[in-house]
Amino acid sequence: MIIGLTGSIASGKSTVSAMLRKKGFPIVDADEIARLVVEPGSPVLLEISRQFGEDIVNKDGSLNREKLGGRIFGNDEERQKLNSIIHPAIRQEMLRQKEEWLSNGANTVIMDIPLLFESKLQSFVDKIIVVSVSPEVQKERLIARNVLSQEEADTRIRSQLPMKIKEQGADVVLYNDGTLEETAKQLENILLEWHIAP
Repeated sequence: MIIGLTGSIASGKSTVSAMLRKKGFPIVDADEIARLVVEPGSPVLLEISRQFGEDIVNKDGSLNREKLGGRIFGNDEERQKLNSIIHPAIRQEMLRQKEEWLSNGANTVIMDIPLLFESKLQSFVDKIIVVSVSPEVQKERLIARNVLSQEEADTRIRSQLPMKIKEQGADVVLYNDGTLEETAKQLENILLEWHIAP
């Protein structure tokens, strides 16, 4: 079974992903892959530099994320241009990793995809777990984690699909407002209910 794990910023999805990894489940991590595809010398980074200018690459050959972020933040056209370069490479690598796990005998593969709904990748998975959190707790955690102002936190939260919409697309919602123990217990129940093991 291929399980999609998603949530919103500061919802605790990474915590749940780490719990699954600890249990021995193979994880295909979209964020990790997003970093991998823009490594120095990669075809994707060369294309970004071609489209956005050579100053987008640092002297050591790495991507200047800050400069690129400045270019695409609040500019839909530039962001779409970047996405059209990066997203196909990420998808291809995610599918490659998933197939590799399956061909090596894994029964269940977890695809940890923060923007699963935004990127319309529901067809990649059999079931979807959405890690959810109340708006108050989400904002509080985000401000504490990223040292943001109220306004900055609101902007980041608004840039993603509302939590309620993600919940509607889930096979199961894992509520992560409480303690780690409560989250782990909910996860355990989901795994039992779906009869899945690594």
